[in-house]
Amino acid sequence: MTTLRLAIVGAGPAGIYAADIAKKAERAFDVSIDLFERLPAPYGLVRYGVAPDHPRIKGIIGALREVLDGGAVRLFGNVDFGTDITLEDLQQHYHAVIFATGAIRDASLDIPGIELPGSYGAADVVSWYDGHPDVPRDWPLDAKEIAVIGNGNVALDVARILVKHVDDLMPTEIPANVEAGLRASPVSDVHVLGRRGPANVKFTPLELRELGELRDVDMLVQDEDFEYDDQARMAITANKQVMVMDRILQGWRKREVGRASRRLHLHWWARPVEILGDGRVEAIRWERTEPDGLGGARGTGEFREQAVQAVYRAVGYFGSPLAGVPFDPERGVIPNHEGQVLAHDGALQPGVYATGWIKRGPVGLIGHTKSDAMETVEHVLTDQGMWWNPAHPDEQSVPDLLASRGVHFTTIEGWHHLDEHELSLGEHAGRTRIKVVPRDEMLAASLR
Repeated sequence: MTTLRLAIVGAGPAGIYAADIAKKAERAFDVSIDLFERLPAPYGLVRYGVAPDHPRIKGIIGALREVLDGGAVRLFGNVDFGTDITLEDLQQHYHAVIFATGAIRDASLDIPGIELPGSYGAADVVSWYDGHPDVPRDWPLDAKEIAVIGNGNVALDVARILVKHVDDLMPTEIPANVEAGLRASPVSDVHVLGRRGPANVKFTPLELRELGELRDVDMLVQDEDFEYDDQARMAITANKQVMVMDRILQGWRKREVGRASRRLHLHWWARPVEILGDGRVEAIRWERTEPDGLGGARGTGEFREQAVQAVYRAVGYFGSPLAGVPFDPERGVIPNHEGQVLAHDGALQPGVYATGWIKRGPVGLIGHTKSDAMETVEHVLTDQGMWWNPAHPDEQSVPDLLASRGVHFTTIEGWHHLDEHELSLGEHAGRTRIKVVPRDEMLAASLR
């Protein structure tokens, strides 16, 4: 019987879902799957992109772990595509590859002052508080007043973590360096800016409700932002999620404020136009917008300023190019047709596929990657005429290749060792888990 040797680059939700679907699909041949991950640990966005105080979302790890622990998939962690292993290597050992590398960079925001010291991308601070091994251990939390640009879930996550008292984060898995940084933070006010109105936000009711439950944090909204037009009133009536969020916000308008030590301000109809400062961030300037009648916003010519010492932009994520793989620099994705990668001339590229955010851009929730992976995997399994003809398809050839290059790769068993180590660290500190941050310590625990 024919055996499809399939490589998947990226062991986050998209890659693991693709592996699970490929193994369970009806087919007339066997499938042998290897997952490659540049970090020592799997789970990608769920481990390094979800705020630590979201245990319900992190519960997805349980389903992903079942796939890895099922014994039908091999994991090669701490393997960097493009250096440790290349596209040419994969062609020698596999019939096809699916790229599931996600989108980990911040989308750009082209306004004056965006490059000033004190101006940051949200992806970087998320990586810091989630204990990503490839970012600095220290983060400059020296601002009393902070602006967060964006009206999506990431913007609210960043704002919540920055304003939340660190004692309330101790039940989570935050690393020791993150605890120390947040304890030293002098923050008093966080301002969240969105260019459209409260009925057009991109976050979810769960995210919004969690903000209102923060201890010793006042929620401040402005009455002028709730002068709804017909389009907004229609959105509230027709969409249950929008209706729930409006109900939450209307409740905040009635709250008594002024007693908390920290404040979170939500500003709508605010389009950032410039970050001000002499040598570093000192203020943010925005234009007051208004409804354009089509669900969008237009400028009014009225400008406002708010003193801040740090700005975080949370305006979306962006994919990164991969060595030897076509890339669309405008959209930050691998060009493709339903997951079949397109070469520079628009023709299908044999043996190369994509799924997840690197396929469709950073839209949708984690669960959406499952249906996305089904589409890609269906093409992989039916494109036998497009498969590569590997010279070394035997399974042992891949660990032998990595070992010959001195790559200290981790496995599923190694992840179990690291997992047990983090749980043990948490147990000794009276917590569920403490995440290990330095890569060398992750490897030491994994390879023992």
